[in-house]
Amino acid sequence: MLQDTQTIRYYQRITDAFVELWNRGYRTDDMRMYLDGYLAALRHSNAIEPILIHRLEEEASRYLYDASNFAMTQPQAQPDYY
Repeated sequence: MLQDTQTIRYYQRITDAFVELWNRGYRTDDMRMYLDGYLAALRHSNAIEPILIHRLEEEASRYLYDASNFAMTQPQAQPDYY
């Protein structure tokens, strides 16, 4: 579980980006590359501690591979008769 406020903000940005990418037609492999690049940038910039980056990667990967996060809800069909 993420507890550092800065790490939580990065997590929210990543998961928001995942949903946006999904809605634009990208799939899991593309979003994994996005996550890898994002994490590499965090490591390079020393924005947060390496252990926090590792935890962020675990949580973001868990979010990415949970299919329920990207399931589109279908409205129930209205019957033509009453």
